[in-house]
Amino acid sequence: MSDGPQPWPVASSKVLGDFRVFRVRQDFKISPRIHKPHDFYIIEACSWVTVVALTTSGQLVMVRQYRHGSDTVEMEVPGGMIDEEETDPVVAGVRELLEETGYAGTHAELIGQTRPNPALMNNLCYTVVVTGCEQVAEQDLDDAEDIEIKLIDPSAVPSLVADGTIGHALAVVAIYNYEQWLKRR
Repeated sequence: MSDGPQPWPVASSKVLGDFRVFRVRQDFKISPRIHKPHDFYIIEACSWVTVVALTTSGQLVMVRQYRHGSDTVEMEVPGGMIDEEETDPVVAGVRELLEETGYAGTHAELIGQTRPNPALMNNLCYTVVVTGCEQVAEQDLDDAEDIEIKLIDPSAVPSLVADGTIGHALAVVAIYNYEQWLKRR
């Protein structure tokens, strides 16, 4: 009787390209079930953080921005890449929130961790909740960012997800993590 799926041993691995925000790696691995080699393409990316931020008046801080991959303007929670020198996703989340929106809060904590696409990618996405938020600064956007800040009543979120206004999968997961966090409190 089988113990179920097992990790596949790596026979060889090589980086095929480095594209600033991710690398593509080709792995040759041996199937533990049939003992034959297969090639796989892995996207190596740094981990990401999404931020569910609530203002002192209970509004959800959201952002709208153009996304090149889908060629759409998306409503999302703030977030981004965890910088190489950052080891704490909470610190990265607080930084991303401040940069993208100018908002800062009185309490921040890690509330979730997921794998964005484990079939192709090696990274994690963390969800951080920040409460007691107020706008304390102007946005500090990168040259490649153009972000509009939106304050949303949290009760509107389910219909915004249902109608596709909020369609970014990692934003939906962040909202789910927030709902689960609320239930645990």
